[in-house]
Amino acid sequence: MTERSSEGLDVRRRKLLFRAWRRGVREMDLIVGRFADAHIDTFDEAGLDDFERLIEAPNAALYAWVIGAEDVPDNYDTAVLAQLRTFHSHSRASKPRPGKGP
Repeated sequence: MTERSSEGLDVRRRKLLFRAWRRGVREMDLIVGRFADAHIDTFDEAGLDDFERLIEAPNAALYAWVIGAEDVPDNYDTAVLAQLRTFHSHSRASKPRPGKGP
């Protein structure tokens, strides 16, 4: 679940934050939800539109775009998706991997 409070967010941002954490697939909840926790309050109206469009995309397609396994359709290829991809790659790089000690 979200580590961020929705206090102080406008109604649209609260709804998007809620939806980001409830995609129906736990891995996508974690990818999109953590990103929303970190960035939901920084988006302008166009960014909110782009984020809303992204979270309406099917989980399998969005996951493939985030990890770079599939080409991104033009209507989803936005600065917000680029931020999500960067955020996800940085969060993966910073997590310790089992059996990969110092």
